[in-house]
Amino acid sequence: MAQTEPNLDHDVSWFLLPSYWAKMVVALISFLCFANSYDGDFVFDDSEAIINNKVAGIVGRADLLCALFFLLSFLGYCKAFRENKEGHNFSIFWVLVSVILGAVAMLCKEQGITILGLNAVFDALVINKLNVLELIQKLLHKDKSLENAGLLRKGLLFRITLLMSGGASILYIRWRIMGTGPPAFTEVDNPASFADSLFVRAINYNYYYSLNAWLLLCPWWLCFDWSMGCIPLIKSVSDWRIIALAALWFCLIGLICQALCSEDSHKRRILTLGLGFLIIPFLPASNLFFRVGFVIAERVIYLPSIGYCILFTYGFSLLSRQAKKKKILAVAVLGILLINVMRCALRSSQWRSEEQLFRSALSVCPLNAKVHYNVGKNLADKGNQSAAIKYYREAVRLNPKYVHAMNNLGNILKERNELQEAEELLSLAVQIQPDFAAAWMNLGIVQNSLRRFEEAEQSYWTAIKHRKKYPDCYYNLGRLYADLNRHIDALNAWRNATVLKPEHSLAWNNMIILLDNTGNLAQAEAVGREALELIPNDHSLMFSLANVLGKSQKYKESEALFLKAIKANPNAASYHGNLAVLYHRWGNLDLAKKHYEVSLKLDPTAPGTKENYNLLRRKLEQLQKKGGA
Repeated sequence: MAQTEPNLDHDVSWFLLPSYWAKMVVALISFLCFANSYDGDFVFDDSEAIINNKVAGIVGRADLLCALFFLLSFLGYCKAFRENKEGHNFSIFWVLVSVILGAVAMLCKEQGITILGLNAVFDALVINKLNVLELIQKLLHKDKSLENAGLLRKGLLFRITLLMSGGASILYIRWRIMGTGPPAFTEVDNPASFADSLFVRAINYNYYYSLNAWLLLCPWWLCFDWSMGCIPLIKSVSDWRIIALAALWFCLIGLICQALCSEDSHKRRILTLGLGFLIIPFLPASNLFFRVGFVIAERVIYLPSIGYCILFTYGFSLLSRQAKKKKILAVAVLGILLINVMRCALRSSQWRSEEQLFRSALSVCPLNAKVHYNVGKNLADKGNQSAAIKYYREAVRLNPKYVHAMNNLGNILKERNELQEAEELLSLAVQIQPDFAAAWMNLGIVQNSLRRFEEAEQSYWTAIKHRKKYPDCYYNLGRLYADLNRHIDALNAWRNATVLKPEHSLAWNNMIILLDNTGNLAQAEAVGREALELIPNDHSLMFSLANVLGKSQKYKESEALFLKAIKANPNAASYHGNLAVLYHRWGNLDLAKKHYEVSLKLDPTAPGTKENYNLLRRKLEQLQKKGGA
């Protein structure tokens, strides 16, 4: 008589719920974990990983797509399993659906390749109940009865071949879309992978694995970035952290031995399935096949958490069989669940905005220069320059070669007119990284402010050399040429900026103003009209063109543009002041008086406006005297 397999529901019967209730409980817990961040911002590297993703950018959310298609792919395999279990032939249709959906997930995210591998593990262990140890032994002894071991049973070999072929095909498509070159990482991204010693690399890779395992067990110390000294390298066997490696491999080897050698077939299958789901999804992040650009990344343990849950649940069922006071065990498990739900909800809320995310990392990785840099950048973006300077200085102190922190700090100091220190920082940044185009441009701006024009020009051209399409640099180069009265060169530089970036409003404006100031009204008008065709809602362009049209005595058209600009920006004193001048010239003195007064109310110190207003008042008084006479 065949031995019946153990039933986990029987072992933990005090948690047993009807199917629909169980689904509702899982849905409710999931909702509680993530409900507070469904409308959060795109933060940190989401712009590059999601918004600017070449493959998933059309839809916008690569992580969501990957998770969705993984779920659908796995459900396809479950559907095939159910049809097979109910006595039907194993459905190749559902296998093909699984392959296609898993492949689409692979297109969205690099971890998608593991999805097809997990389906293969599920097929072999759950559907075909494959005995891995028996299969290995038969392969080693070249036993001809491999079919009895489950390898060819129910078309397993064919389905795994199908999965591998689909995965290889989509990998090729992704390779063609994303390009053939490997990504370039630096030592600060993944210090262990740049270590000269094979021993140091191996020992630190394994330490990283143990930290990932610990985060699965106790997800308390979470950080958006673990690079730049967050985890110092282990360089000798006397480092106490080696204990973590020993503990990890002690547990893994114990589980693997049980998964392969246990006499209980049910236990072997569950442990092998759990270990497969735990290890296979993590392999792309293991540094074994290629260098990755991070030390630890929370996202790479999302899929391995499936295997962790399988192992945890099975371990819990074993304890339940032997426990005398099962209620205490139930309370402990519910307590763990509650703590993890609360932690998940807290972490989810931290990902709502960059400020919360970056500040949450300060206590976890205080030695990470990138954490301080991102806090500073967030503060600078909000206009809090004084606080930003503090964090940028700390980032540079922690990593004296952090050129991006130097560049941003130099920018703020430049805006605060602390030009000497700004120049020192930017000069050091380009010395450390000679192809840092943004730092060259900012150095040029500082040198221009210091009236070292030749050096500034050289810095601008060096920036353009390293970044061919750099409209902002052409714009600043044009400003330099304008200061030197090299008007043709200035116009050419600004024209280059608008060719590279047609919506570059400042470059268009400067062209119009320079042509206006040099008396080229017809050309200024043509440039202004061209600019407004490209950027029709830019009120500063309307204002500049209105000035040109007014000087050309095209009063009606000039008035319309002034009014449109004022409607878009009603609090601009210069808009009202220049419209008043137009009315003054045109003879509409009452309207001129009205807009002079509005302009002076908005800015009592507006240059020329008070003098023009006084001239108008005297003229109005003279007209009143003549009318009275």
